Amino acid sequence: MPLKASGPSGEWETIDRVDGGVGWLAHPAEDMLRASHAIVEDGDVWLIDPLDAPEIDDLLDDLGTVAGVVLLLDRHTRDAEGLARRHDVPVYLPGPLHGVAADLDAPVERFRHDLGDTSYAAHALVDRWGWHEAALYSDETGVLVVPEALGTADYFRVDDERVGVHPALRAFPPRSLARLAPDHLLVGHGRGLHEGVPAAIRDAVDGSRRRMPALYWKALTSLIG
Repeated sequence: MPLKASGPSGEWETIDRVDGGVGWLAHPAEDMLRASHAIVEDGDVWLIDPLDAPEIDDLLDDLGTVAGVVLLLDRHTRDAEGLARRHDVPVYLPGPLHGVAADLDAPVERFRHDLGDTSYAAHALVDRWGWHEAALYSDETGVLVVPEALGTADYFRVDDERVGVHPALRAFPPRSLARLAPDHLLVGHGRGLHEGVPAAIRDAVDGSRRRMPALYWKALTSLIG
């Protein structure tokens, strides 16, 4: 059962409980379904693209000690700065992210591939003007974290897709993800997938362009009511 808690900013709930990690929706009722995650190895907790939530530190304390905050996308920093300062840890930035450090009033550590002493490594997904994104993947845990290129929120998906490519990337989907074979997919928008993940990713990537008109039509009709 998901944990739910209430505070000044409303109710939040936990999602994506896996061996060595957990996620949460700070605002479960919003359309964007912005998801945050914590991965845990050897008692160290790493917060991935996190949003703050009332009493979230109680959840994190049960997992271990926060070792760092990781940003995988340069288009927003969410609450990384505040959480890093509160836990007195750096914000970790993978190689593809450029210019983000200037937006953070917190210590910054850069990593090119391996995230500290963890089994997780960064994989570049998008590296173009206005959009730099990386994924985190661990062969040991089978967990893949994708902040934006893939999502399960409704506006990412069309037809029978379980996960979809971001609308702005439909013409050029992140095909490198189809080469991975994760057991768990954690996304920055929506609840994760924990069964049949490789097939769902391949379907999303292979059908990205073909389903692009249908997704855009879906978005248009939702706007006009």
